[in-house]
Amino acid sequence: MATKEKPIKVVFRKYKNGEVIALFPEIPWNTHNYTTTSYMHLGQHGDADYSGVIADTVPANFEEYQSLFRELQSIGYQKLRIIKRSRPIYR
Repeated sequence: MATKEKPIKVVFRKYKNGEVIALFPEIPWNTHNYTTTSYMHLGQHGDADYSGVIADTVPANFEEYQSLFRELQSIGYQKLRIIKRSRPIYR
């Protein structure tokens, strides 16, 4: 019996300089300093202070995040659930 793959929640945000970041609030990067996993075109995977990024950015619209979304799909993120905001999980 095949198991259902749970969708991965992702939040797309845009910095003032136009760069878009993908935040994965349910994938902790480091539970000791409360960072969450993030992804950008340059630098790719890294840690992010979720609350800090939310405060310093605005929501990205589809046109702004679509190329990053496609890049994430190309590296294996097939079941993404796009959300506006979330509370990060640090387990």
